[in-house]
Amino acid sequence: MKRPKALKKCEMSRHGIKKSHFKEQIRRSPSPSSSEEPSNEHSTGVASEEELIPREASMYDNLLMTLRSCSKSVDDVIKKRQRQEEGKSDAEDDDEEDGSESFSVSEKEDSEEGILQQNDMVDMGERNEDAETEDDPDASETDQEHDVEVDDLFSVEGSVCMSSFSSHLGCKLSEEEVENLSKKKWKYKWEEPADGMSNCKWIGTGDCFLKDVDKSSGYGLEQRLYEHWLDVSKTSGRNDFYSSKERLFFSLCNGYRDILHCNKKPFYLKGPEEDSSIMEAYIMHSLNHLFRTRDLVTKNDSKLAKDLCSAYNENLGGDSFRDHGFTRPKVLILLPLKHIALRVVQRLIKLTPLARKANVEHIDRFLKEFGTQEDEDDEDKDELSHHTLGNLKAQKSSKPSDFQALFSGKRDDEDQFMVGIKFKRRRIKLYSDFYSSDIIVASPVRLVGKISEAQKYKEKDVDYLSSIEVLIIDHADVIAMQNWSHVNTVVEQLNHIPSRRHGTDITRIRPWYLDRCARFYRQTIILGYYSNPDINGLFNHHCTNYQGKVKLVCEYKGVLPKVLLQVRQIYERFDLDSIADADDARFEYFVKKVCLEQR
Repeated sequence: MKRPKALKKCEMSRHGIKKSHFKEQIRRSPSPSSSEEPSNEHSTGVASEEELIPREASMYDNLLMTLRSCSKSVDDVIKKRQRQEEGKSDAEDDDEEDGSESFSVSEKEDSEEGILQQNDMVDMGERNEDAETEDDPDASETDQEHDVEVDDLFSVEGSVCMSSFSSHLGCKLSEEEVENLSKKKWKYKWEEPADGMSNCKWIGTGDCFLKDVDKSSGYGLEQRLYEHWLDVSKTSGRNDFYSSKERLFFSLCNGYRDILHCNKKPFYLKGPEEDSSIMEAYIMHSLNHLFRTRDLVTKNDSKLAKDLCSAYNENLGGDSFRDHGFTRPKVLILLPLKHIALRVVQRLIKLTPLARKANVEHIDRFLKEFGTQEDEDDEDKDELSHHTLGNLKAQKSSKPSDFQALFSGKRDDEDQFMVGIKFKRRRIKLYSDFYSSDIIVASPVRLVGKISEAQKYKEKDVDYLSSIEVLIIDHADVIAMQNWSHVNTVVEQLNHIPSRRHGTDITRIRPWYLDRCARFYRQTIILGYYSNPDINGLFNHHCTNYQGKVKLVCEYKGVLPKVLLQVRQIYERFDLDSIADADDARFEYFVKKVCLEQR
């Protein structure tokens, strides 16, 4: 009998503050000048937006105390949940169907191709489709089955989920640990030989985790994702999956440590198999991170829907339901050229389980803008014969085969692209709004342009970069040929406190986001054919993952023993007062010392 009384009491408090809540909403309504603010933004009982940006660690505790003492926030979330259950939500987007993070889109997707009206028509079609889904009994039954599957996933796998994903995001850093991470001093303690590379070895900080991989747990993958990966491997003719390169590199990624792999043979230099294996591994890691995030949010949403009052009181008092970031995008993939992005997105679609990709929206537009006549052929066949085709082209062109393969896009804007990818329950949407996307695939050049626009115009922002948890920089050597400073600019912009709320439910944000510690939880994976001081500098100074670092170190024998005429080489040191005088001092030393000795 206590439960009905609690619900009745909660209902009475909801009606008791209804009028005052309505007046408060009018008082907080945005001015006409702030057109970019979300119109359907709900109040969460916070006195001002400044409380969303804690300057000190103690302000987070003050915020929780404010939320506990204010029953208005409970009233808001209850009414919001009731409107969603009745199909009367203000933001009728298919994010509700996804069971994923309920972020209202505050910014329209910047489009220089003049397709805003087309996107609006697509969104209206989605809303109509969602309305039909709500009335469809089969769809609702499927949703219930999905909730059961999510509960089974977390109850059966249990410790498997806690091993990497949950343990990484659920860790609480102390002030001392944050201070030590800010010093950016790393000590590599272990090393392991790299399979297939006799002159290379993996070295890492902390404890070695490569030997503790459990095959029976599916390597930490979501079960359906793991089974689909096995099917794809068998279809591709890879019989020994457990010792394959993609499986081994996935184990590295699943450790949630920063990774530097700068000995990856690219597809344009007779290395399509190795390049595809590494790409497949980080795509699977990204999908696994996204699906586990969504399953966790769905599980918490179902708990909140069953018992609103007690669940939200528990949410205000603890961290059990804190599973959100400031915005929805969680994975950012930086690539140098469009046709490389085409390979990545096509592989991502192929590796997505069939139940989650019944339809791929805007795929025709994507192939038209990113693909060529050759790229639209079968991907696997194209990868295996790519170098052969390049040799045939080289005979007809003055350009070498690697140039032909790398710059096959033949576009003036080959390095100007940015695409949002959104995973719905049964389909994938390309060209989704950045604030409602799960993955953003972009070039550093394009992102720097977006950042410059946000700095120039107050109505624009790049807050969709505030909650990136996995950053992947592939073909770093090619990006270094373009302009590596763009990568530094993008990385410095990640994991900042957003300038606006964007409809975020503050009661669901993870504490370390509010504590300005998100950069210590971000995993950065840098891949390339070779390394240079710029790449090493980014890895050493901008990658501060608390889990630690792993990088590939290669030892080269050198070419001096291969010199036909064995010439004695002598190196001498000379002193100088300033580095600016190095050239003159070197010449003076040569004239006065070396030449005189030879005479």
